[in-house]
Amino acid sequence: MVARREMARFWSLESLHTVSSDGGAEPSALVDDNGSEEDFSYEDLCRANPRYLQPGGEQLAINELIGDGSVVCAEALWDHVTMDEQELGFKAGDVIQVLEASHKDWWWGRSADREAWFPASFVRLRVNQEELSEGSSGSPGEEQEEDTGRARHKHPESKQQMRANVVQEIMDTERVYIKHLRDICEGYIRQCRKHTAMFSVAQLATIFGNIEDIYRFQRKFLKDLEKQYNKEEPHLSEIGSCFLQHQEGFAIYSEYCNNHPGACAELAGLMQQRRYRHFFEACRLLQQMIDIALDGFLLTPVQKICKYPLQLAELLKYTAPEHSDYDNIKAAYEAMKNVACLINERKRKLESIDKIARWQVSIVGWEGQDLLERSSELIHSGELTSVTRQGKSQQRTFFLFDHQLVFCKKDLLRRDVLYYRGRADTDAVELVDLEDGRDGARGPGLRNAFRLASRTGDEVHLFCARKPEDKARWLQAFRDERRRVQEDRALGMEISENQKKLAMLNAQKAAHGKSKGYGGCPAAPPLQSLRPIHQRHITVPSSLPQQQVFALAEPKRKPSLFWHTFNKLAPFRK
Repeated sequence: MVARREMARFWSLESLHTVSSDGGAEPSALVDDNGSEEDFSYEDLCRANPRYLQPGGEQLAINELIGDGSVVCAEALWDHVTMDEQELGFKAGDVIQVLEASHKDWWWGRSADREAWFPASFVRLRVNQEELSEGSSGSPGEEQEEDTGRARHKHPESKQQMRANVVQEIMDTERVYIKHLRDICEGYIRQCRKHTAMFSVAQLATIFGNIEDIYRFQRKFLKDLEKQYNKEEPHLSEIGSCFLQHQEGFAIYSEYCNNHPGACAELAGLMQQRRYRHFFEACRLLQQMIDIALDGFLLTPVQKICKYPLQLAELLKYTAPEHSDYDNIKAAYEAMKNVACLINERKRKLESIDKIARWQVSIVGWEGQDLLERSSELIHSGELTSVTRQGKSQQRTFFLFDHQLVFCKKDLLRRDVLYYRGRADTDAVELVDLEDGRDGARGPGLRNAFRLASRTGDEVHLFCARKPEDKARWLQAFRDERRRVQEDRALGMEISENQKKLAMLNAQKAAHGKSKGYGGCPAAPPLQSLRPIHQRHITVPSSLPQQQVFALAEPKRKPSLFWHTFNKLAPFRK
């Protein structure tokens, strides 16, 4: 209440009402082609879908199910790569059993016989929880045949109800999603455009991207879904064709996701000023939106496009092969999975460039162009012995990125300090595996050796690993590097110059204790014993979620000395 009274001194809700030149209320500029609004109201959505619209509603439902002894499972929307043993790492599509959801940001769960914290915003709850067995894991594609086989043996009425449940969830979440998009466009963008002294056109384009285009597209998509939706018998609905009909239209999400990191950085800068915080809160209250910050609303399109393949995978599981919608659902699942995979891959790369920038800043005596000018991912790292032309051996630490191999030397006294010693262009060299024995060019007997030979000149780099298995890992890493470079070219996977500059700027400021927007690597969450859930006292981070590189609402925590040291040596290891 104190905060709202303080906000009221700066902004009057009535002053934000849109008024046209003739004194009447300004009509919406975001109606569909027929000029009609949705056939459902906010109150209808609240009554029909309290779990989706009410803050904490889903969390309360989960804890009630867990308290009743039910197994509650969720599917991962994105990869969660973590170097912390107290956090649960998983890949997109993996199934996690939720053991505790008393905190809105971090849930305690189990995957692959391991319990740990995981960010709640990274997952989607499955609709038909009763179908899940404890300890299940794996991606939807890997489970598909086994799940379909099990479903055939279920009672027909039960299977029909399962399919109806999934169809209903798709329809409900789509309607609520449209409500959120409309709130953003009419509650935030319209008000921002009225206050030209606070927001430039370029700022609004950076913050909101093409979300208005997404809103218009999703309205048309929902209209087609409604036409194919059978209200009386939802299990007979044939919605697969809608996804196939609009699959090219979903490409607009690529632009939004590419723009999203810059949007988060711009918004974070504005939120440092009190008048912007109060303005955005006034917009939310005027539009009667649920209690979620603007950055949370801007995350919903990213979450939505990654949720579609999970919903379609579950729908396919309960769709019999003889169902008229089976082939369309199967094709739609593959199409939306490809879209989500591209976005998930881009998210992973965007997270990686932030780590790369911080790592480069920590290297003493760095020379030449920034790593991010050519690279966006660390493939492998470790120690090798470099053999010079004169036969002299030098122990070095090597970091293999896409397009280049970086050489570093450890400080003799402080082993966590690395000195830059050079790099090799992996685009211009050829990998040669050497048998154990004598290398004619260098002289000494060599074991576990390989070399990188220039394709255009006489430059040759000769390396020796300590063990055969170390050499095998390096050879595989070089093959992986070439494969990933080719895949990135085929997919057109590029990081914008602005994103590279922003990553380097934040890394340099963080090195001087002046990080802007977000800081270094997070410290570990509280230690948890692995006793049964009812015997364990759960301690969760007290900080609020903070948007990270791809704004996935992972709570930010204070950095520790452990992370400071670990990052310099191997900040990218999974």
